[in-house]
Amino acid sequence: MERNRLLIGTLLLLSSCATSMTPMKVNNNLPELTQSKFISQTDLEEIESSNKCKYLVKGRSYTAPIGLTTKSDLKNAAKGIDEWVELDSGNSYVLRNYKWVTVDHIGTTQLHVEFDTMHCE
Repeated sequence: MERNRLLIGTLLLLSSCATSMTPMKVNNNLPELTQSKFISQTDLEEIESSNKCKYLVKGRSYTAPIGLTTKSDLKNAAKGIDEWVELDSGNSYVLRNYKWVTVDHIGTTQLHVEFDTMHCE
């Protein structure tokens, strides 16, 4: 009986957790979670005109493993971004888009990110 209550409580807790983040939270947290340099959309025009960065791959997409929280989803996405940047022989990335997609009937979400990899001086 006690075990059932604990299980129900845990399920309620997990189902009541946030299933996405605001754009501001993503843009504030993602750069702290990656080893690669984050280039914001606002800095992109200046960087492109300076010719200090070269695009390696445009339109890369990655589906992060599901985490227990949105923060862990973001950590998983950051790890994937860093791996792609390294595989592309780059050191920077531009986040183009992201979305949490519901993957089952109980509301579990998975984070999908779209980004460009770059090499900057």
